[in-house]
Amino acid sequence: MDEYVTVVDHPLIKHKLTLMRRATASTQKFRSLLREIAHLLTYEITRDLELTTERIETPLEEMDAPVLAGKKLCFVSILRAGNGLLEGMVELLPSARVGHIGMFRDPETLEAVEYYCKMPDDIAGRRVIVVDPMLATGNSAGAAISHLKKLGATNIKFLCLLAAPEGVAALRAEHPDVPIYTAAIDERLDDHGYIRPGLGDAGDRMYGTK
Repeated sequence: MDEYVTVVDHPLIKHKLTLMRRATASTQKFRSLLREIAHLLTYEITRDLELTTERIETPLEEMDAPVLAGKKLCFVSILRAGNGLLEGMVELLPSARVGHIGMFRDPETLEAVEYYCKMPDDIAGRRVIVVDPMLATGNSAGAAISHLKKLGATNIKFLCLLAAPEGVAALRAEHPDVPIYTAAIDERLDDHGYIRPGLGDAGDRMYGTK
């Protein structure tokens, strides 16, 4: 993989991801683990946030303390499964703006079809992190990022839980300027567009709809 693809290789993430993969994991357990992994992934993807200092007073004395500076963040969730990662990310950064873009995958063509989009008015001036648990074909992620670029966004990253090599390659080809962060890259994509060995349909497992 190139420098634009980061696999967050942490023992806690590996362990929690294994628990999520188990077919016996309950809906509640799956959601809880996804939120916990989102915390850990957020630490890594926000590592380059700019800092400045602010004069504060501790119980003992004054000091110049670090605080976040620069462009503000916007998390963009690809509905519906993206909301599972989003919840954990917003817990860590509650001041971040949130956008939503609705995509569904045509079962015949596997192409992404957009049905909803709601973004902050100043999206062009924000750091944007697009979130979706699965980077399978790359079609939904690519379409969502293309839409954001049309709205003027220039500082974009993509965060997912699992990726297929085919999805990574497709997104890198379509948007070579967008870094990809993931917990793992699995073996392959099957004929139905599912990541193998994977963990099934993240949205269905998260919401108990199948």
